Amino acid sequence: MSMPKRVSSPLLVLLPLLLAACATPPAPQLAPVGQVIPAGISLQGRWQLRETEDAHGVGAGQAVDGGIVASSRRDRGRRSRQEKDASSVHVFLETGSRLKVTQTSYGLFVSFDRSVVEEYRFREHRRVNVGPIEADRVSGWEDGRYVIQTLDVQGALLTETYALHDDGQQLLRTASIVYREQETLTLLQIFDRLE
Repeated sequence: MSMPKRVSSPLLVLLPLLLAACATPPAPQLAPVGQVIPAGISLQGRWQLRETEDAHGVGAGQAVDGGIVASSRRDRGRRSRQEKDASSVHVFLETGSRLKVTQTSYGLFVSFDRSVVEEYRFREHRRVNVGPIEADRVSGWEDGRYVIQTLDVQGALLTETYALHDDGQQLLRTASIVYREQETLTLLQIFDRLE
């Protein structure tokens, strides 16, 4: 009985190297954001969205990405198929015309139109989900602003900030989604203090 011949091929030797080279790059990682509340800054209060229009006719409370206006989670099923295929991080963006912000020594609670409450813990780094959609989130204080970053599995990054203006009488909220090094959504909301 003869032993089978061992087949040695340069392709078999190179196969592991080729597979490693074709592997997807590691997913981006989020770095923790500062924990210390800046002295004298409290976002706490009740806030009303200012209804103004800029030179392009876009209201201060609107987000524009390819003509789609960001809305509450209830209406997000109407977004385009192309956007759904691109990333899922948009489901973590909540909007509203009235905000109630409660600030404690460890976090923020933001109520949007008395229907959805988001909780952010200072210097948090955790997994968050909306139904089956999961993402990585960090949040905390940076340069007098509260910063929230949410990264989905496709690599799309949602960055939101809250900052006081006009001696604390206005709350400026910004949000952007960056996917494949392109900003696919920008949002600017100006809220006036109600109390």
